[in-house]
Amino acid sequence: MALTGSAGPVLSREEVDRELSRLSAEREAVEAALLALQDHPGRRLLEGAALSGRTEERWSVANQGLGLLWAFFDRYSEALAAARAVRSRRVRPTSPELAELSELLRGRAVTVSGGQLPNAAMQLTGPARMVEQISLGELMDRMNSWYATVLEVVSAADAVWSALPARIDLLLAELRRVATLAASVGVRAGAHPLADELGRLEQELTELRAQVLADPLALWRPARVPAQRGRETASSVAAQAAAAGAVDTERFDQAGRALDNVRVELEQLLRLRDEADERLHQVADLLRRADATLGEARQARGEVLAKIAATEVPAVPGPLAALRDGVHQAAELRQSGQWHRLAPLLDALEEQAAQELTRARQSLTEVTAPLAVRAELRGRLDAYKAMAARLGVAEDPEVIERYEKARWLLWSAPCDLRAAAAAVARFQQALRPAAAPQDARRYEGQGD
Repeated sequence: MALTGSAGPVLSREEVDRELSRLSAEREAVEAALLALQDHPGRRLLEGAALSGRTEERWSVANQGLGLLWAFFDRYSEALAAARAVRSRRVRPTSPELAELSELLRGRAVTVSGGQLPNAAMQLTGPARMVEQISLGELMDRMNSWYATVLEVVSAADAVWSALPARIDLLLAELRRVATLAASVGVRAGAHPLADELGRLEQELTELRAQVLADPLALWRPARVPAQRGRETASSVAAQAAAAGAVDTERFDQAGRALDNVRVELEQLLRLRDEADERLHQVADLLRRADATLGEARQARGEVLAKIAATEVPAVPGPLAALRDGVHQAAELRQSGQWHRLAPLLDALEEQAAQELTRARQSLTEVTAPLAVRAELRGRLDAYKAMAARLGVAEDPEVIERYEKARWLLWSAPCDLRAAAAAVARFQQALRPAAAPQDARRYEGQGD
């Protein structure tokens, strides 16, 4: 809505006709805008809602402004009709008539009751007076200001009501579905933090929905729109009001993310329910393998003590009783469907069972280390014997004597590993004099 008007030079007939045509077109635009505002869904909802807080405060002002807009429009229409009546007296108006028309169209010829203005209007127009004389342009400016104020309130309320209540209802429905899912895996209020979180989220969403319905403007974040220069049309005011803010969905979004997190944890419990038997079987299998390895280690320890002399053989630990008790407890939890309690226990059992198998294997390795050393010495002795044959000293009495000594030590029981290692080293040393000439000849052949 953009009417201009100020006292000035007397208008010509052509100027009067153009001004009347322009003001008539703008009057029709104003009427269409006011009818649309009257029928705005946000206004209808505000009329019937039990409001509170910021919305109640702003709507109490805006609602008075809506009534004032129609009163202003009536005065505008009456003033324009009066100007049309003067213009219709004759085809070519006289000079006094042109002066009267100029005053009606651009002078302060419109009488309004300033006492009808609520406080917000006083801020827009200055201190209120009981009666004011203003021009059509000033009246249009006043209507523009009130129109923007009322439209902002109804548009903001409508935007919040359109954006949040239905989404909150959907999220509450999803929350109740998740709560049913939680109960199916033993997650109940007071017994599991997930159930407590679901209860908190339901309360948060219920309170948020109540606030949205009663005080939608509390969830509206207006944008800072720079003041536009010049006159505004009804369409530009409406477009600016529609784009002058955004719905604050932060609390709703946080609740949605929290519910997603709960759902993910519950889905893990559901997977546990489907996989519990297999995972318990795998834990039992790890423990059986650990027991078998420990049994092998105990058997190997007896063999080492019988076959290896003068060596420290570590004791073989027994199975962990607490771990077996944990497996029994896990089976009971699985039988009773207490999946939320089974989940951390089964995770711990899997880790401990793997550690138990590693411990058993390490024990077996430590216990059989002397046998491994003996086997390594036997292998070295056989390799040196083959070397003696290649060097042609296999029949040398000293070589034979040292070989037999080392062999006797390695194949006797109990075996003295330190003495056997020394004997193998002496046998190796007996081969060095024979190996040296061959090495020298090899180098000479490379020099040739």
